[in-house]
Amino acid sequence: MSYPFEFFLYFQCISVFFSIEFLTKKTFMILLSWNINGLRAAYKKGFLTWLQKTRPDILCLQETKSSENQLPQDLLCAEGYHVFFSSAERKGYSGVGLYSSLKPGSVRNGWGDDAFDNEGRVQIADYGRFLLCNVYFPNGKASAERLAYKMAFYDSFLKWAAREVGLGKRVIVCGDVNTAHREIDLARPKENEKISGFLPEERAWIDRFISRGFFDSFRLFHPDQKGQYTWWDLKSRARQRNVGWRIDYFFVSDLVRPQVGSAFILPDVEGSDHCPVGIELHDPIPPASGFIPKSKRVG
Repeated sequence: MSYPFEFFLYFQCISVFFSIEFLTKKTFMILLSWNINGLRAAYKKGFLTWLQKTRPDILCLQETKSSENQLPQDLLCAEGYHVFFSSAERKGYSGVGLYSSLKPGSVRNGWGDDAFDNEGRVQIADYGRFLLCNVYFPNGKASAERLAYKMAFYDSFLKWAAREVGLGKRVIVCGDVNTAHREIDLARPKENEKISGFLPEERAWIDRFISRGFFDSFRLFHPDQKGQYTWWDLKSRARQRNVGWRIDYFFVSDLVRPQVGSAFILPDVEGSDHCPVGIELHDPIPPASGFIPKSKRVG
């Protein structure tokens, strides 16, 4: 039995079409993290316009400095996003927020340590395929007591995160860590080696965190690149001179590392004394979820 040439050509075209569809629909997500230094202030500077233009799949915010009842409705109901906030008991202090185009299975505030869960510093979003931890780590500059609090926070969080990795979870930790890891991560390391944010014990904690199965995503792709910072002192106009610190991170556990396609800093985004940092995460969601992010990049 023979088939007309047109019939054969039709099936060839169908085969090519589905091959192209498969190749062009590779899924990925853009995850951003940004210490916003006051969400209400950022709102007045055009935060929502930036969000709708940039359209990250997930945006984690730190230092929102507000509770939900202090925020305008359009920040609470941003188009295309599920929105979650965690605020401190102390008004106008700390706080974190999550804007996610994909609804997480759950979002909880804190990791269960009562000594640290009252400052609104942590959100843990469970997406099934991975855990996303949005963390605003304490600053230790104010006093010896706050430095001790910061180090205790570090140690408690590390214990929790290492346990989750040990259970086989895929873990992503992002946020303002308030410590520059290596000399390459700040403009003036010698002048700041006795300042909280670059103390030996703070840097050693990052070493321990990495030794427990985490990777600094930015340094995976830019291992020796200098002049890459995420925070600048506003009073001294340090941003104009790029005299900064890299203290905002995306850490990924070993099981997540193969999915990270790129890591980047967005220094041209203003509105805070920090700038956003991000990663591109490939194939993050199982096909059964029905979630296929749009192909888009941030720049």
